[in-house]
Amino acid sequence: MSDSPETNRGRRKIIALTAAAGGAAAVTGAIPLVASMLPSEKAKALGAPVEFDLSEVPPGTKATVEWRGQPVWVLHRTKEMLDDIKKDDDKVADPKSERNKDLTPQYARNEFRSIKPEYLVVVGICTHLGCSPQDRLQSGSEPFDPSWAGGFYCPCHGSLFDLAGRVYKNKPAPFNLRVPPYTYLSDNKILIGEDKVKKG
Repeated sequence: MSDSPETNRGRRKIIALTAAAGGAAAVTGAIPLVASMLPSEKAKALGAPVEFDLSEVPPGTKATVEWRGQPVWVLHRTKEMLDDIKKDDDKVADPKSERNKDLTPQYARNEFRSIKPEYLVVVGICTHLGCSPQDRLQSGSEPFDPSWAGGFYCPCHGSLFDLAGRVYKNKPAPFNLRVPPYTYLSDNKILIGEDKVKKG
């Protein structure tokens, strides 16, 4: 015996309501799952580009900026420092940053490893075992080099880098210090973490 039209309509209504409730529950359950797959605000901040005002660094000094949890050094080089870099070409292992091009963007593959000669921007982590080199910016005799022209010294295993972040020959570090992507926003401001600024 078949059901009456009213009974069939009632069943269809219950099925439709149940399906709608199940669909709503599925969507509600999926929202936290999808949200958990998106990067957190902290993760976004760690990878976000960082603006830096170069006027905060007097000539002959260095500032440290954090980008992606790494120390980025901004060194304001004097004319004397730039002259000393030129004298180091025969002492450094990779004067034109050709050994590992991933560590040096095209625009920094030059003698000074920078966009503008007076400002060096490098990640302050030794390319040997990830130690943090120390500043030895002034020229003069040092225990590790009697004719030191200034640069960075890694006391962990003795790697030396000149004022362009280029590693000296016969030292443990295999590569020059990494130059992060960066660009100039104005004469005195840089953006660390991006090569090009998006317009529009």
